[in-house]
Amino acid sequence: MNPDSAGPDSMGPAAFAPSPALDAVPFDALDIMGLRLMDIPRQDLAELVVRAARAHAKMLVVNANAHCMVLSQHEHWLRALFAEADVTFCDGAGVQLASLFLTGRRLHRTTPPEWIGPVLEQLGGDASLFWLGGEQAVAEEAARAYERRYGVRTAGVHHGFFDVRAGSADSEAIIRQINETRPNLLLVNMGMPRQERWLHDHWHRIAPTIAITAGALVDHAAGRVHRPPRWVANMGLEWAVRLSREPRRLWRRYLIGLPVFGFHVLRWKFAPERSRSQ
Repeated sequence: MNPDSAGPDSMGPAAFAPSPALDAVPFDALDIMGLRLMDIPRQDLAELVVRAARAHAKMLVVNANAHCMVLSQHEHWLRALFAEADVTFCDGAGVQLASLFLTGRRLHRTTPPEWIGPVLEQLGGDASLFWLGGEQAVAEEAARAYERRYGVRTAGVHHGFFDVRAGSADSEAIIRQINETRPNLLLVNMGMPRQERWLHDHWHRIAPTIAITAGALVDHAAGRVHRPPRWVANMGLEWAVRLSREPRRLWRRYLIGLPVFGFHVLRWKFAPERSRSQ
């Protein structure tokens, strides 16, 4: 990321450095197919976010599923984002199995809708949320639902249908809004890789907050989408449920993307040096 790209209204990247208390996160990090992923249990991840929120720290939390792993094979900026992020965790049975196959270690797996609730239950009124992404009406509905459920405060709500390019008028206005409202949690719900790219380009411009790539959390919070039972996720079949619900949007990701993911896993197993150089 290029700190020199900060606009004149920015406080500058030095002012937005991470909290020293979070410099050393006490969890192992593994290199899985070129991405740095931490082996962090769900409850420990939630506790880490709670501590960071109470300390008004700046922390970037990102997650990887099979789709992310495939994208990272040719999107080098995505690898850079994971290298810079404070917390990187496994969000998918495919990544979990790939880790076991490639390193002999089975990463802990979780997803934002599973641990955001426990975080907000602990923070209550100390939590100030900025919702970025989704349809405006859905995001506002999600914000109201979390206010009622957890007693949190809403710092701001902005839909995800804007010009995400670095330096665009839309992105500049959103950065100003975030920096003025100073939330301690920034939930970025724009889908992969759009949300990751926006954070890669703008994270150094954002005042201290905990940014979380939350994907479809806004739809879950608003009650528009319901998660399948936990046993479905434990069996690695959550992708099939999502595909059955949104076949037109997700068929390419799963029916084509999963075999491509399998190909890359095998390539990293049997030709790791070539994979790394590419």
